[in-house]
Amino acid sequence: MGPLKANFFSCLGWGDAFKSVALAVLFLLFNLDDLAMLKPIMVPFQLALLGAVMGLLSACTDLEKSVSNDSTRWYTAAQLAQGQVIFADHCAACHGPLGEGVADWKTVDENGFYPAPPINGTAHAWHHSLKVLLRTINMGGEPLGGSMPAFQGRLTAQEQRLVIAAFQHYWTDNIYAQWRVIDRR
Repeated sequence: MGPLKANFFSCLGWGDAFKSVALAVLFLLFNLDDLAMLKPIMVPFQLALLGAVMGLLSACTDLEKSVSNDSTRWYTAAQLAQGQVIFADHCAACHGPLGEGVADWKTVDENGFYPAPPINGTAHAWHHSLKVLLRTINMGGEPLGGSMPAFQGRLTAQEQRLVIAAFQHYWTDNIYAQWRVIDRR
């Protein structure tokens, strides 16, 4: 399926099975050569259907543009500055000063733990909602096979959010916009 059709159906939130049926129906409606007797009746219906599909396509295009341009950050410059200090004090030793993580972060270390992954938008941190990010900060990385200590009781809820602002600052606008979609689910 081409990118336009895939974007159209994903915008509407339709599943793969429905996509196949919808495409088959559209194909049949616009290929009536074998059903010549129905052709005069179907032409107005085809034009109305084509207008409806074009309207849906334009609506989806506008929706996707607004989602893909949703890169406005939730934090202020002052919050970012505070978060960067907390990040430097509590996170940078393992995740790196720019959130770049350990080079071989997908390989278990000599203690049987995964080392600190990149959290700068180049790995998987942006795939997790704010709720999951906060849970990981609170519980640490051990439940996930990592070595990150739990920060519950060590950092306040506000400080945890400021730390997230610090590493989200390294995310590109595109990555951040994709994260916003994930976070809204």
